Amino acid sequence: MNHLSHHVPASARVRARALGIVVGALPTGHLNSITDVEGVLVGHSTIDNGADLHTGVTAVVPTQLTAARPGLPAAVHTGNGHGKLIGSTQMDELGVLESPIVLTATLSAFRAADALLTYLMARHPDGLSFNPLVGETNDGFLSDIRRRPVTERHVLDALEGASGGLPLEGCVGAGTGTTALGFKAGIGTASRTHLVDGIPATVGVLVQSNFGGVLTVQGTPMPVEQVIGEQDHDEPSGNSCMIVVATDAPLDARRLGRLARRAIFAMGRVGASYASGSGDYAIAFTTAPPQLPLLPDDAINPIFTAVMDAVEEALLNSLLMATTTTGLRGRTRHAVPYVGPLRPTLGSGRRGAF
Repeated sequence: MNHLSHHVPASARVRARALGIVVGALPTGHLNSITDVEGVLVGHSTIDNGADLHTGVTAVVPTQLTAARPGLPAAVHTGNGHGKLIGSTQMDELGVLESPIVLTATLSAFRAADALLTYLMARHPDGLSFNPLVGETNDGFLSDIRRRPVTERHVLDALEGASGGLPLEGCVGAGTGTTALGFKAGIGTASRTHLVDGIPATVGVLVQSNFGGVLTVQGTPMPVEQVIGEQDHDEPSGNSCMIVVATDAPLDARRLGRLARRAIFAMGRVGASYASGSGDYAIAFTTAPPQLPLLPDDAINPIFTAVMDAVEEALLNSLLMATTTTGLRGRTRHAVPYVGPLRPTLGSGRRGAF
């Protein structure tokens, strides 16, 4: 049976919480977004010709990076290294984020890195060395990735247009052509606020979803062949996921590495297969002022919870906000329907239903 009556415009798609899907007990930030971390901005540049090009750029821009403060404590965790995260080895070695984070398509990552270098050089005219950080996922299932349509202007537009509002989600920017768990996916974001040792702290997450597995919503598997019915179930090659975690909690690179690992763990909650061809990376950084005392390890558990819950919700948002897309060679990936054959199962769950 085909359940494709959910063809709706992007403006009619809603986030997980609007469907009664509440992940965890911690409160969200004001926007439930990575931009709830003060000074963290997000910008997109989207390329979509309605046919064989569905790709783009997403930039995460911490405004705390200035000439006076050229680096932020940061760490990267590689869940599976079948991917490209340009600049990651130096960031891992030094524990410092020195540039905005740019996400794009696999074969456009190198042009994006050069464009990010242009951006950095313009802001630091005396600099002789830079470490642009660019990640990617492979959107070649829906987009003609070999055309490499991302230009310097697309990257600069995403960086210069970054703002602190609620970012667009789903089929936008670096998520325009991505797929996950058998459905159309894209960009998603979420946040959590909490007290750590009596001090307010915020964790924000942004994801670029493009990985395989079986969609699982709060413990309920939703196999695409049961939810959608008739479609091509072949899993695209090069599946990957990029996760960016921002926080204002005072942490060093070692502790941020522990956060990044939890971000990769959280992919399992939504049914990730962690396949051999998947490049699964998490980047974690803090915007906390450097003079603040570091949180001890025995106080970090609430932040672990915040990261895992925010990543889970951001991944769900990346799917629920995406729209059905037909791309290269007529291939189609359908959006997750809000009603379908599993609705009674979800309705009997503990925290809401579609």
